[in-house]
Amino acid sequence: MAVFDTSAEVLARNNPTDPLQHALASREADIPRLVTEALAQDRARLVFMPVVAASGGQRIAFHEGLIRLLDENGRLIPAGSFMAEVEETGLGRDIDATALRLGINMLQVNPHLRLAINMSARSIGDGTFRRTLEDGIRRTPRIGERLILEISENSAMLMPEVVIRFMAEFRPHGITFALDDFGAGLTAFRYLRDFLFDMVKIDTIFIRGIHASPDNQVVTEALVSVAHQFGMFAVAEGVETADEAAFLQELGVDCLQGYLFGVPSGVIS
Repeated sequence: MAVFDTSAEVLARNNPTDPLQHALASREADIPRLVTEALAQDRARLVFMPVVAASGGQRIAFHEGLIRLLDENGRLIPAGSFMAEVEETGLGRDIDATALRLGINMLQVNPHLRLAINMSARSIGDGTFRRTLEDGIRRTPRIGERLILEISENSAMLMPEVVIRFMAEFRPHGITFALDDFGAGLTAFRYLRDFLFDMVKIDTIFIRGIHASPDNQVVTEALVSVAHQFGMFAVAEGVETADEAAFLQELGVDCLQGYLFGVPSGVIS
């Protein structure tokens, strides 16, 4: 697999050499067409970001697999360049199903890998997504024990009862469920109790500069306490400095994720 270093993704929107902008200019295509063609021509890849244990020498607990598309010249298109426009459409479901297929393939060829894949609650009713998940479980016994499905807080709250039923259906296969962007949405505590997620990923907005922000400290401490009260692991996203990591360790966060520990890459670290 080719190696993709995506540490510069944050500059993509302001960069005139952004491959998405180049593709749009050269082909006069819109984003949905670009995404459709990339998926149809098998130009989707996963990049991998490590999530480390907050204690115990920062060993890697699992990786998050993040979908990226390639333009016709093989240049990487960051998800931030296209997801906002297509995530609530049928293309969003196609992207979820593709990411799941690629993730399951990686789990099949790497028996020591534990991998998190993002999905929208809307994909629960998508036939291709469900078949991909069921086929992967059937072909590879116990693969679910190494698969983590991440559902964002806002997405989960769109259809909480559907998410709860989906989790109850697939949890017996060993699948772990994570509530992504925890704290940024509107999760009601009564649903949080009913969801029974295995872990939460605390939103980046509360993590950046937390060592110097009393407001972020109070909010994050409360989120960690809520997670632990409901028996869930707490993962801090967007950790970029040693000061942030040290404060989060003292706060009792279970795992850390961010550029401090590794940028998204096409190889498993």
